[in-house]
Amino acid sequence: MVTILSIKLKNRSGLHARPASVFVRKCKAFKSIIKVQKGDKVADAKNILQVLSLGADCGDEILIEINGEDEKIAAEEIKKLVEEELPEIDK
Repeated sequence: MVTILSIKLKNRSGLHARPASVFVRKCKAFKSIIKVQKGDKVADAKNILQVLSLGADCGDEILIEINGEDEKIAAEEIKKLVEEELPEIDK
């Protein structure tokens, strides 16, 4: 089974620099395969350079696809991180 989350980025700096590193670190904690998509660009959520290449800004909608043995807990924790806990960095 595959879990897909659709999340609007609320933090001012989106998935850039420090918030992206926090996001990638969280994704690496899970065994599941995790992909993140913005528009037609798809990135391995465990690869910082790929995540940064998405150019995901505040207000952008991203899709996160999680597939694997721990996908339910991964989905819960990643959703909470993106919606509530990503650090704010002034641009």
